[in-house]
Amino acid sequence: MNATHIHLLLNHFPIIGTLIGSALLIWGSIKKQDNIKIAACMIIVVMALMAIPVFLTGEPAEDAVENLPGIAENIIEEHEEAAQFAIWILGFTGLMALVSLVGYKMRHKLVKTAFTLTLILSVLGFAAMARAGYTGGQVRHTELRSGAVVQGEGAGQESEGETKASGEKEEDDD
Repeated sequence: MNATHIHLLLNHFPIIGTLIGSALLIWGSIKKQDNIKIAACMIIVVMALMAIPVFLTGEPAEDAVENLPGIAENIIEEHEEAAQFAIWILGFTGLMALVSLVGYKMRHKLVKTAFTLTLILSVLGFAAMARAGYTGGQVRHTELRSGAVVQGEGAGQESEGETKASGEKEEDDD
């Protein structure tokens, strides 16, 4: 198993896990159930930690696919930027979730505020991770693309309906 396999194996966990953690945190806040909020924060901390190897294996995964036919460099760059933003947001979210857990354990008076900040960050973290996942899917799943410029074998030849780099539609000669 190489870094690309690890990247592909783990990349869904921070997305789905953060969604589950966020949903549990919302549910725990609505129901005023600290045990649910604690479980949610634990999930969020684990997802923030799991995002680290996903992020670190991204560059080797890029090296493995960047010269394959049908790979668009601009899509890889967009994915890389989305992933950098997502890892920072999820890192702050995981840290805030940890602060919430410690604050709860120590019965700190600001624990409710910490849970609220964790909730806000977790929703932002999920959105950022989902965007990174979407742009990552576009790297190899051409059916998700709209107007991507492709490099490598067949570059310059676009399928019917794809837009050119200039943004103009290809005309049919029929």
